[in-house]
Amino acid sequence: MSAPRDYEGIRRSAFGSFVTWAVVAAVLIWAAADPELELSRLAESGPRIVEFLGRMVPPDLSVLSVAWASTAETLRIAILGTVGCIVLSIGFGILGAQNLTPAWVHVPVKALLAVIRGIPLILVAMLMVGAVGLGALPGILAIAFHATGMLAKFYSEAIESIAPEPVEALESAGASFVQRMRFGAWPQIAPDILRDTLFRFEMNLRESLILGIVGAGGIGFYIQTYVRSFQYDKVATLALVVIAIIVMIELVNNALRRRLR
Repeated sequence: MSAPRDYEGIRRSAFGSFVTWAVVAAVLIWAAADPELELSRLAESGPRIVEFLGRMVPPDLSVLSVAWASTAETLRIAILGTVGCIVLSIGFGILGAQNLTPAWVHVPVKALLAVIRGIPLILVAMLMVGAVGLGALPGILAIAFHATGMLAKFYSEAIESIAPEPVEALESAGASFVQRMRFGAWPQIAPDILRDTLFRFEMNLRESLILGIVGAGGIGFYIQTYVRSFQYDKVATLALVVIAIIVMIELVNNALRRRLR
């Protein structure tokens, strides 16, 4: 009697796979059906790309002082914005954890975090620039606010994955709440918390590079200024500095992740 049931299960699984791939294929066909997606235009763009890159050679090294100063401001925005989102995420992460708070608390908190994640960073930065003016401060506030939507979600999920047995064992031994959290909960979530925080810092650094487009400080402000004035050799210098900073941060993050494993 088991053979027919197994065959029925295999048939249902095969039908489900067929439907899934059919839907995926239909979505891809619909996405590629845009009449403006002309591959011939891509082939014709080669000379224009070469011309654009040619204007960037050789890089104008006279703006190195501007590049380093604006890069320092970008790093300041990313670092302080990350610190701000960590502080906010700790509170929202605890409130959003299902195993720590009742449904009337964690459900609205998770909905709020989803709303924050849905707001584009550029829009947040524009609002902050309008509220506090130009400079690094609106960039810091925009990063801290926008990044909280993702980091708090990661924190709450890490808290929800805590195995209760070590915490209960410490409680039965007479440990205080702080001791239970320090020795029972923290060792379980520390690798995830540190990994997610490093990942978010890397994202914050990359995102802070574009905040200058709306006047929120950093090297992005000078990049868009030089692009608008067609000074592509200066843009090349700033781009090389950005690439160097990103590579350095990537190497540091990889080293830290290896130590956490």
